[in-house]
Amino acid sequence: MSKAFEQLQPYLEKAQAFQTAKVLFEWDNETLAPKTAGAATSKVVGTLSAEYFSVITDEKVSRLVEECRKEALNPVEEAIVRELEEEMEKLECIPAGEYREFAQLTSEGTRIWAEARKEKDFERFAPTLKKLVEYTKKFASYRAKEGQKLYDVLLDDYEKGFDMKTLDEFFGTLKEQLVPFLKNLVESGVKIEDGFLTGDYKEEDQEAIGRFLAEYVGFDFDRGVMAVSAHPFTTNLHNKDVRITTSYNDHVDDSLFSVIHESGHAIYEMGIPDELTQTLVGQGASMGMHESQSRFFENIIGRNEAFWIPVYGTLQSRFPSQLGHVTMEQFVKAINKVEPSLIRTQADELTYSLHVLIRYEIEKMLIEEGLDVEELPKVWADKYEEYLGVRPKDVAEGVLQDIHWSQGSFGYFPSYALGSAFGAQFYAYMKKHMDFEGLLKRGEISVIREFLRQHIHQYGKLKTSRQMLKDMTGEDFNPQYYIDYLTEKYTKLYGLTEA
Repeated sequence: MSKAFEQLQPYLEKAQAFQTAKVLFEWDNETLAPKTAGAATSKVVGTLSAEYFSVITDEKVSRLVEECRKEALNPVEEAIVRELEEEMEKLECIPAGEYREFAQLTSEGTRIWAEARKEKDFERFAPTLKKLVEYTKKFASYRAKEGQKLYDVLLDDYEKGFDMKTLDEFFGTLKEQLVPFLKNLVESGVKIEDGFLTGDYKEEDQEAIGRFLAEYVGFDFDRGVMAVSAHPFTTNLHNKDVRITTSYNDHVDDSLFSVIHESGHAIYEMGIPDELTQTLVGQGASMGMHESQSRFFENIIGRNEAFWIPVYGTLQSRFPSQLGHVTMEQFVKAINKVEPSLIRTQADELTYSLHVLIRYEIEKMLIEEGLDVEELPKVWADKYEEYLGVRPKDVAEGVLQDIHWSQGSFGYFPSYALGSAFGAQFYAYMKKHMDFEGLLKRGEISVIREFLRQHIHQYGKLKTSRQMLKDMTGEDFNPQYYIDYLTEKYTKLYGLTEA
């Protein structure tokens, strides 16, 4: 360890401690905290954020970083300094008071959003959302390089190298190839029965089967917990404390697949090596790569017929009256049914990226075109009608369904579609090098999980998403794998042609 890096360590550890405490308060605020706690807790979050800011922007830290650049660093130290420099560049241009106010606003914002969603009252959240948009644009303007668009600044926080130009091409390709395929599939007249997925599914039984499936795919309950929240999410404190949430309703598949999805996120974080965890590189490479893992577990593994061969009997035994008469083949078709819908987290694989596209286009309108927040419910509903042929009856199933904007996470949504495409590219490669479906049939998910750990999880942020794609598959990002995966899967599932 270089002398300068050794002197930098106490600052890094202090900053990490403030961040960990802030994340823990945010977790508690969305899961177990009493309803009246939110406003006071947001002040604590603001204070912790201010302390984190003061450490990162400390002149001593800046001088030590300069010294580190003059010394020989090992690859991990080099990556940590790189990430620190990026964080310094991001924060140093923001006034300390504004940073604290924004952190407090996002903490309070999630509580206000949850209440507004429950009451189906957009006006209750609109003033807070307007402030969040204003802060986001202001901070992006502080950081933007000459000629750089504000929304490109935000996109770069979640997936480096994927700006609006790149994403416009990506989503354009998806629209060009998947929308006609979706239309043909819907017009094929093939009907899939899925009514048995809705009914009297008791929460305690959903929780029990959720815990079983989480553990089955590899979630370690000695290093993680599962709770309930308004919107399922994963929180990572370090590789020995990773927390997931789910939510329950009368659609049993919602909770089943939210658990598998969040378990994918958690397994990624649990796969971070001890030498990287609790450092600036001790987390997923990007949100796109993170979503590649959650959606890989949810869809490529969890909605694969082979996955259910060893465990469908367990599901039936937990829900004998609801699923006892349903064959595994019927169940697998039901959980893969294509039907344009309103809720992103409940969307089938084929229409899912259209939900993301809608959010991407609306975020561009908010950040680049000055869309008035008050117009959001109508714009949202109009786009759903245009792209998916459905219109929300209220804001809870419309513009208030996602938590992201209440957290100030503008630019995050494209990561879901990119992650799906990354995962399909990984899947195409893995099938050439292992008996993927055979492993699922035998319940040997650990082999698949270990492969992902070796090629993705263990690197944390030492590599970018594109580096991981190239190192594993030998190719750069190629969305055609995603399109081929979807068309092949649903052509076979719906019996449109010989598969």
